Amino acid sequence: MANSSIRDFHKLNRMSAGIVAVSYVAVAGGGGGAYATGGGGGGRLTNTSRLLGTYTITVGAGGAFGTSSTAGSNGANSVFASVVCDGGGGGGRASTNGEDGGSGGAGGWNGGNVGGSGTAGQGNDGGVSIIFSANGRGGGGGGAGFDGDDAVANKCGDGGDGVASTISGSSVYLAGGGGGGGASVGSGVVGTGGLGGGGNGAVGNVAGVAGTANTGGGGGGGGFGGAAQNGGAGGSGVVIFSVVSGSSVTFSGGVTQSSASVGASTVYTVTATSTTSETVTIS
Repeated sequence: MANSSIRDFHKLNRMSAGIVAVSYVAVAGGGGGAYATGGGGGGRLTNTSRLLGTYTITVGAGGAFGTSSTAGSNGANSVFASVVCDGGGGGGRASTNGEDGGSGGAGGWNGGNVGGSGTAGQGNDGGVSIIFSANGRGGGGGGAGFDGDDAVANKCGDGGDGVASTISGSSVYLAGGGGGGGASVGSGVVGTGGLGGGGNGAVGNVAGVAGTANTGGGGGGGGFGGAAQNGGAGGSGVVIFSVVSGSSVTFSGGVTQSSASVGASTVYTVTATSTTSETVTIS
């Protein structure tokens, strides 16, 4: 073997020796619910990568709630290295489709509006809302595991369930869709939020429930009891990753995180980032 080839071989071995196997689950912020309509759960991605160096890390905020006249806002994206999870779609307003997102928001209650589409590999579609006895029945937002349910005559749609992760050492659901809400007339039954932090919908003069923080859950749809009520805000996302204990992991100053030992690994849970320029260095 030529001397230059030998040098290159040893250089490659030294570089490879420093690469760290990193298992992760990343979830974007959930979409906000609006009147009657549930927001979609944040996009969810999980895998194992081999990393060495400094990488962007961002935890997406949940989307703002919508009202009787505005759609819920989409959640913000979460980022880990080259992985980008799409924020959940907001619930639609009266005569609009649900917003597309990691998982889609439910379609508006005023008939004929479809749920938003989920991003392939990250989430699922939002449900359809209906008019019953001249009042809205909201569909559920999509979750990472399942579509949001359509509303029917006496039942608002449930939010789609998220997907369980065991990376932290116990089973935790993430990225559930928000439940649908609406009027209580005709014995309407509220839609429940999907497993993984989806907020419940509401009936009567009650606002939808917000998605749970750091799950990427979608916000629930607001109720109606003489006046249309606001939806719930989407829950913020989260980035969780695991490395072999003893690996060097450092974060920039705007990262809020905690760590725990799980078997032979150290698991880092990042719950907030102050800017979209925060970093993690792994070696």
